Amino acid sequence: MAVGQRAVRHSVPEPKTARQPLRQEVVDGIKSYILRNELRPGDPLPTEPALCEALGASRSSVREAIRILTALDIVEVRHGHGTYVGRLSLSALVESLTFRGLLSPDDDFQVMSDLIEVRELFERGMAERLVSSLDEEQIDRLAAHVDEMRRAGAGEGHGFVEADRAFHTLLLAPLGNDLIGQLSTAFWDVYVIVAPHLDVFTSEHEAATITNHQRIVDAVRDRDPAEFAAALAEHYAPVRRRIEEARARR
Repeated sequence: MAVGQRAVRHSVPEPKTARQPLRQEVVDGIKSYILRNELRPGDPLPTEPALCEALGASRSSVREAIRILTALDIVEVRHGHGTYVGRLSLSALVESLTFRGLLSPDDDFQVMSDLIEVRELFERGMAERLVSSLDEEQIDRLAAHVDEMRRAGAGEGHGFVEADRAFHTLLLAPLGNDLIGQLSTAFWDVYVIVAPHLDVFTSEHEAATITNHQRIVDAVRDRDPAEFAAALAEHYAPVRRRIEEARARR
């Protein structure tokens, strides 16, 4: 090379490889597919190879995304049949809140207080609509749930908690709001799971619960939203008080 001539370095280009999308991108891609195609719970999703091709992702990335979405109940894997759109329930929320309530003795009472506040907010906030929307057949079913609670409390029946839960589920049914229904059910699930660990409720509390539920039914029959809201307040106030007492004892 001549003196003064600048050496030119030729870089060898690195081989190009297709960039594999990150895990979250694959998750978002599958969710976008569900929305774009207006799929409903129970509808089938494409096969794993088809998803890999459509998303430009590896099999391992698609499988990991499916596992994540399954945990969130967005998709459901039916072994031997394929992958389907899930129920889209709030099971993941239930698991998270339950674990939080059981994990720390400093959190469990706060979790229960929060859940009770949300449940009461739903029911009291919709007092007028609920009182006007519940028909006679639904009111009779509410009364039947109270009777079942009464029999269970006296040791003559089964499922006090189940009857209580069914009561509140039916109470919100006339709203026709799936989100409120799922949230109420989710909060109830957590409440039922966490409550026994607090060692707060007794047979006396069961008797008070029955009385307050009967008052709610009577208010609905009378189509009296003010009495309905007052009955709900009377129902939830002692529960809050018992939680505070348990917190003080701890």
